[in-house]
Amino acid sequence: MNTPLAPVHLTDSPLPPRSVEALRELVVRIRRGEAEVSLGKKALDVVARLVDRPEEVAVRSITELAASLSVNASTLSRLVRNLGYTGFSDFQGVFRERIAAGHGNFYSRQGHRLIDADAGTDDYVGVVVQLARESIANVDGFLSQLDATELRQAARQLARARRVRLFGVRQIHAVTSLLSYGLSLVRPDVSLLDAPGQGIAEALAQLSRGDVLVVSSVKPYSRRVAEVARIAGESGIAVIALTDSRASPLAARAGHVFFIPHQSSFISNSIGAYVVFCEGLVNLVAKELGGKALRALERQERFLDALGVEMR
Repeated sequence: MNTPLAPVHLTDSPLPPRSVEALRELVVRIRRGEAEVSLGKKALDVVARLVDRPEEVAVRSITELAASLSVNASTLSRLVRNLGYTGFSDFQGVFRERIAAGHGNFYSRQGHRLIDADAGTDDYVGVVVQLARESIANVDGFLSQLDATELRQAARQLARARRVRLFGVRQIHAVTSLLSYGLSLVRPDVSLLDAPGQGIAEALAQLSRGDVLVVSSVKPYSRRVAEVARIAGESGIAVIALTDSRASPLAARAGHVFFIPHQSSFISNSIGAYVVFCEGLVNLVAKELGGKALRALERQERFLDALGVEMR
């Protein structure tokens, strides 16, 4: 069903954002009441979902996007005009420029952006402050999209599964490692899929229906992670994905998908928001497990005491 959006109010008709990053920042400022633009809750949700899927906005028609958002095409057209754009094509052009500029040389581009921006300056604290603010914006970005039902179902799946495996490569490997450690504190049989001494094929072969595989990858996406997610899903293994966009190859492979932005001036993919999400997910799994989680934590404390090691 298509739902109407509340009207948009502009105080001084500001110029529309000319980058996806600026649009994302605008969403955060509107939510905090700091922007010149005022949106109703449903309208703000639509804009937040659009900036989270730049690849789709860049290539899909207004009719297709409106249908995916459960709004009328005319409503979407009116919304972008109220944001200051001349029409949907003007709005879409922002996303197309982002995609055109976003292919190839990801890491070197990020490095050049950092070095060029700081050339001739000595603001060491400013670099860290900027990264922190960008991470806060990324956290706000995923919070705006969280669905309570989806979170509850994923947490229950992770709590009740016989075995849980996690897989990510490059920098995202740190995310899956953190989640693996957190889950292993409150439940048994949790590990990385590519644990030392075992190949990925052998690890997948040990999983079956009732088991869960958590995968994570962000742009530039890992083909290997996408293939592992596909094979696991086709084998009846429940797949949960942490990724950055609805255009991600993981989005179609998983039963539950959580979209977490990573836009920042960091030389690689920023994982700050991913860390926050993983900590929250571990807490939810512990909540689902209740007494079982407490007993697991107490058991670990006993072993740590026996080894003379303080729990950290």
